Amino acid sequence: QVQLVESGGGLVQPGGSLRLSCAASGSIFSINDMGWYRQAPGKQRELVALITSVGGTNLADSVKGRFTISRSNAKNTVYLQMNSLKPEDTAVYYCNAKIRRIISAREADYWGQGTQVTVSS
Repeated sequence: QVQLVESGGGLVQPGGSLRLSCAASGSIFSINDMGWYRQAPGKQRELVALITSVGGTNLADSVKGRFTISRSNAKNTVYLQMNSLKPEDTAVYYCNAKIRRIISAREADYWGQGTQVTVSS
């Protein structure tokens, strides 16, 4: 019943910006950490940014100063504002959320479908 739907990916030139959104819906009791991961061809999936339920954040060194993660608890949505994009940011970006369902006493990981971000001239 829980679903994460991503939007905002696309093609941009180096130095450009994109804003990714990921909205959770379904039979949700609570959402703990939310984050963004990315996977480039031939590489391992890596954590880009994480945000806790009360707004604490952690960003990968490669994106500090350029990316900002935020969330709206009222909207069950996490955002990733990406500025000063570089070609090496090209990847499929996946949102992740640790969610407790109404019918469950434990948290579980949920993943979005992935959205392509391509940074190229």
